[in-house]
Formats: sequence, structure tokens, C-alpha cells
Amino acid sequence: MSGGFQTLASIEAIRPVFLIVMGAFLAIIAWRLAKSSGKWTARCLIAGALLLGFGYSFLMPLYASGTIRPYVPGAHHAGGTAEALAWQVVKLVVMNAGWLVFGLGLALHANLFHAPCKSPRTQSRTIGPHESVA
Repeated sequence: MSGGFQTLASIEAIRPVFLIVMGAFLAIIAWRLAKSSGKWTARCLIAGALLLGFGYSFLMPLYASGTIRPYVPGAHHAGGTAEALAWQVVKLVVMNAGWLVFGLGLALHANLFHAPCKSPRTQSRTIGPHESVA
């Protein structure tokens, strides 16, 4: 085998493609769930999926390809420490807020915040020793 194919089929080369597909998959799942949900549930699902889609389809592949360098405290950064720190903050806000809002939308879709309905109390009549059940 040639070295080019092994490089192309490596985990490092496939990771950005996987992240882009995962971002698109999350958007499709959220869209499908939002069609059968209430107004605020659909908004939470779509907003979270858009944040995660941006993070997984744009930011994370740029990090994986080395276009954006991760912030390392005390290290010299080519574009400047402020730029590396700004991208780190954007990544953290987008990904964490995306999972928070998407998870809230899933919880609303599953009705986890609704109080359980109270069943009407049934009066059970005790049967005395001399009464017949039939």
C-alpha cells in the first residue's frame, strides 16, 4: 500500500469529516423532534442543535486540522495569546451552551418537568366477614 492512502485513511484525517457529519446529524434529529413538539420545546431543540452544529461542523474541525491552535497557558501562540484565548472561549461557550439548551429541549420533549397527574382516589370498601364477594 502507498503511504498516501494510509495517511488519508488515518483517524486524524477522518476526525473532521466525522465531526461535520455529527453536527449535521444532530441538526436533523432536532428538526425531526421539533416537528412533533410544542413551541418552546422546538425552539430549545433547534437552538441547541444549531449551536452544536456550528461547534461540531465548524469549530472542532478547525481545531482538529490545526487551523485554530488551542490555548495553552504560558505558551507562545503564533497569532497571539488573545486570539487563542478568544477562540477557546468561543468554543467553550458554543459547545456548553449548545448541550445545555439541546438537553433542555430533550427534557421538555420527554415531559420531564411536568408534575405527575394525580389519580382520583378510589374508595375501597372493606368486605366484612359475613358478606359475599359474588
